[in-house]
Amino acid sequence: MDHLKTVTRGDLVKVQGTPLILNVDAARIPVQTWAERNQTDVERLLRSNGALLVRGLKFLGSAQLASVLSALFGEHLLPYTYRSTPRKHLRDGVYTATEYHPSEAIPQHNENSYANEWPRWIGFLCVTPPAAGGRTPIADSRVVYERIPEKIRNRFASKKILYARTYGSIDLPWTEVFQTDRKEEVEVFCNSNGISFRWLGGGGLQTRHVGCATATHPTSKERVWFNQAHLFHVTNLKAEHRAGLIDSLGGDAPRNAYYGDGSPLDEDDLDCVRRLYDETSLSFSWEKDDLLLLDNMLFSHGREPYEGARKILCGMAGAYRGEGATPGA
Repeated sequence: MDHLKTVTRGDLVKVQGTPLILNVDAARIPVQTWAERNQTDVERLLRSNGALLVRGLKFLGSAQLASVLSALFGEHLLPYTYRSTPRKHLRDGVYTATEYHPSEAIPQHNENSYANEWPRWIGFLCVTPPAAGGRTPIADSRVVYERIPEKIRNRFASKKILYARTYGSIDLPWTEVFQTDRKEEVEVFCNSNGISFRWLGGGGLQTRHVGCATATHPTSKERVWFNQAHLFHVTNLKAEHRAGLIDSLGGDAPRNAYYGDGSPLDEDDLDCVRRLYDETSLSFSWEKDDLLLLDNMLFSHGREPYEGARKILCGMAGAYRGEGATPGA
């Protein structure tokens, strides 16, 4: 099944770099009961391997997804503040997956790895499989870290990454990113999270924030590649659109990435990172009610272009602040 290893409940073998698929006989047990009874085994599989695809469950909607993910992760789902992509909040910490146009691919990324705080766990539920394409490829962040040339890896790790964003009509408005229309609430959030900000004329906003390039997993102590420099950098924009977007903003891209000291990133280094993500990514074809569970630090995820209707829901849990992160207020 497309790079996935089928396991039974008693087969708890660690297969680093390969997600596991767990087949469930949904006719025998309701999904909520299954989640509560099997939480310990699912947690063990997820903690040891980092990725788990559960196939065969039958979900009744977003409300049930919230309770199932909360049971499996052992925590309430998180609100999605300081977001970088458009999505809808359905209820109780359940969101639609990023709502970019179907023709657009979404590069590999660990959720919120551009921030000082990110979710440890993330789950995706397939409500409507696409007619074609639309896979959610994943990549092992440990493998990516190991394969990036040491010279590049050390340069990123020592300098870190500066994320620059200009919110407005092209990128997401700041009201959506910060989930508030009150400037004072934005300022409190920024001051509490090490984000510098500048209000612009016409109600616009610019922010600058330095984040990590690599991280240490809190339990396994493994090093992982953990940033979104390749995604935020201006070279991620299509070349035919890049110049026009920058000109419309007076010489500044809607979002960009630099080394932490403000110096430009090496485009060849970014191409190397993108190539390694492509080489190490694994994917599968979505089936209705598939539940993909990821350790957000051990596995990144993305999205392929697709045709037809596609509806994927997601929820996150386990807020975690990386080493050296700015303490909360």
